[in-house]
Amino acid sequence: MNNNKYIVFKISDNLKEKFINYYLKYPARKTPPYAVFQVINYDTIITLYESGKVMFQGLSADIEASIWIEQERIVNKRIISLDKKEKKKESPKVFYDTDTIGSDEVGTGDYFGPIVVTATFVAKDKIPYLKTLGVRDSKKITDSKIKEIAKELIKNIPYVTYILDNSAYNNLPEEDRNLNKIKAILHNKVLTTLIKKDNYPYKKIIIDQFVYPKKFYEYIKDSKEQIKNVTFITKAEDQALSVGAAAIISRYIFLKEIKKMSQELGMDIPLGAGIEVDKTARILKDKIGLENLKKYVKFDYKNTLKLTDVQDK
Repeated sequence: MNNNKYIVFKISDNLKEKFINYYLKYPARKTPPYAVFQVINYDTIITLYESGKVMFQGLSADIEASIWIEQERIVNKRIISLDKKEKKKESPKVFYDTDTIGSDEVGTGDYFGPIVVTATFVAKDKIPYLKTLGVRDSKKITDSKIKEIAKELIKNIPYVTYILDNSAYNNLPEEDRNLNKIKAILHNKVLTTLIKKDNYPYKKIIIDQFVYPKKFYEYIKDSKEQIKNVTFITKAEDQALSVGAAAIISRYIFLKEIKKMSQELGMDIPLGAGIEVDKTARILKDKIGLENLKKYVKFDYKNTLKLTDVQDK
């Protein structure tokens, strides 16, 4: 392969089975020494080693690796940095008893639907109320409960949401369709917008960490307004109610967008990027055409390549 990208990291034990099952359908290659398997997915070679390390090598190595980097963040609250020069920092203390502004996003792990980012301000005197609502890590709450909580949050706390729809995402220049860069720019956008709305007496600005601070600020350096003094922590939804509230509102709005999409297309649109998503995308490609699919999906995700696989024609 020419112009290879090369990404290696160790995958967590609780994701290994999912990782293996995901790649079973792809053509196998001769397994190298000390490897569990090696497959080729279009222009990328994927290898799982006995040590638990995974290697992605090829033109789309970064896109392929991003699926599992995102899974590590969502499932294990683990930040995988591809910049080995950057050192990890200890997470700060819990921020449950102070005025905070926090932001969080949803949709980056989904083929269908937009990317939704929300920032909220939670004053200290609102914390008991949010606790009674059940605000916490949105991944530990059912979608029906999220809808219930989000409606109360929207009425009772300051927030700003930005929706990057699929058409806007797909129209981004290729070099800007980096998920971490997109998230950084959108977090910056909602945070600066919220802060301008009023003179909120916040003590901290908190983001659920998805990249290291140096990279975050590098991504937003061309933004007209830039947020400063952000506190980046892992598991932020459980440590700052402003982040938890932001995640719930983002999820609620994302689910509403998926519902609208389902109604428009006349079929249930599944979440995520797995097998059911591939089946639905194939049906829609036959129904409305590949080009029209861009209105509903993140077109550069691997799911699109599966739709054009000669083996499926």
